[in-house]
Amino acid sequence: MAELVYLSLGSNLGNREAHLRRAIAELETMGTVRALSSFYETQPVGSINQPWFLNCVAALETEKSPRELLDVVLNIEAGMGRVRMQEKGPRNIDIDILLFGDRIVSEPRLKIPHPAMQERRFVLEPLVEIAPDVRHPLFKKTASRLLQELNENQIVRKI
Repeated sequence: MAELVYLSLGSNLGNREAHLRRAIAELETMGTVRALSSFYETQPVGSINQPWFLNCVAALETEKSPRELLDVVLNIEAGMGRVRMQEKGPRNIDIDILLFGDRIVSEPRLKIPHPAMQERRFVLEPLVEIAPDVRHPLFKKTASRLLQELNENQIVRKI
């Protein structure tokens, strides 16, 4: 049975928009993209000095299991040349599974919902654009409510 999954995509190296569009096209081979947010230019989070990101959120309807989707996402990243040299460092593509229906998954390699999504404006603003009423399965709050409660002051600009 197909489920609706929300994915966060980001890039801060090279042609950021082209990287996002290529990753979205790759995801479409695994299901149907039901919604895609605008692109947002976002200030990097953390202490690493790096270029600003371009981010978006996609709603993907897929028959894949959470673990299968994680493998697909990692393969897309690897196929696009992502090298993990520094945690939260610069990258040409980053794809995170935010929500997978109302599932809660806690495995060593996979945490759903994404454990930090409620702390990230660069995730919540594009998510609210396409799915303001989607509920976080642990906090039982909508994406809109999580964004309203966010104290984090990261700069996020809709393109």
